[in-house]
Amino acid sequence: MGLNDVLYDPIRHNNWATGSLIAFCRAQNLTAEQLEITGVGTYGGILATLDHIVQCDGSYLRRIVDRPLEWVDTEPAADLETLATWNSEAGVLWEYFLTQPFDVDRVIVIDDNTRETRAGIFVAQAINHANHHREQVCAILTGLGIQPPDIQAWEYAWETERIWDLDTAGSAADGG
Repeated sequence: MGLNDVLYDPIRHNNWATGSLIAFCRAQNLTAEQLEITGVGTYGGILATLDHIVQCDGSYLRRIVDRPLEWVDTEPAADLETLATWNSEAGVLWEYFLTQPFDVDRVIVIDDNTRETRAGIFVAQAINHANHHREQVCAILTGLGIQPPDIQAWEYAWETERIWDLDTAGSAADGG
């Protein structure tokens, strides 16, 4: 098992969770006012926070794989549809990442050439950062009286068949 094999579920869950939250918000037909409502301790409104998640994820990712994502560091997304598209594009690049050798100790220059960090830190930051801000969006939704979607890893596992119920005849894991 290689490093990228270990990252398979955390990275795919991360992209899935953001995409699922964006899709949920789209399905709620939230008003422009609702998309701007903030909560105590949140980054910003729902749209601004989701944009922040996707833009930062793309920024981390493009540095890890040294490939461009044209929308990174542009104007904020004007709507949830645009964010869904950008998140999908990032998902494709994450899939590319998972197929490549990855040197966690490769040095990447950051912060206007004033600091250096290891490439592996970008992976950790991408996952931690997105989790943190997705919870903020869920808190805002709850404040609006809307039950947010279940976006934890267990739900990802169910939707992607990475978890299953045992039957009396055996399980997929033991070949039965």
